[in-house]
Amino acid sequence: GRSHREVARSLGKSVGAICATLTRATSRVRIDYLAEHPQHVPLLARWHHDEWGAVLAGWSLEIAQAELALHTRGRAIPTTVVAMDGAELLGSCSLLENDDERIRDWSPWLASLYVRPQARGAGVGRALVRRIEAEAAALGVAELYLYTADAMGVIDFYQRLGWRHCDRLALGGIEAVVMATTPRRAA
Repeated sequence: GRSHREVARSLGKSVGAICATLTRATSRVRIDYLAEHPQHVPLLARWHHDEWGAVLAGWSLEIAQAELALHTRGRAIPTTVVAMDGAELLGSCSLLENDDERIRDWSPWLASLYVRPQARGAGVGRALVRRIEAEAAALGVAELYLYTADAMGVIDFYQRLGWRHCDRLALGGIEAVVMATTPRRAA
């Protein structure tokens, strides 16, 4: 067997190599409008439906795909941005007038932040949120909202990005937290 020191040395090299790979990978990621990549609508609809279909009664895969297919313009409401690494889709985030008929008191919404599991933890989600915030600011939005369940530290993630708590409500079988931010243009 190998000594503890040898294992620690090889692990240190592995961690360093992993960090270097993540840094290179994140620097290659670009955020585009979904309208520029319509071929990804079916895959993205499937990801969204798999993630949130159980919470949204009556929201089928076909409806998810039809909604995303309407996001044909760039700087507009509605729109969706996607994180791309070359031709590979890593995730998405949307800017919507209304994210759920049951909560029309707030508008517009940052919605459907999704990063595929293999790309999580590398800053892709942060980049998508910041892009939607910048899009909202460019459109003159004074206040931007989102709702989420507090699963896996999601609320902490948004708070680190400057979002604040607005309300808590029952929504589709989940305890949802409504959050808000004042959008700022990208630097």
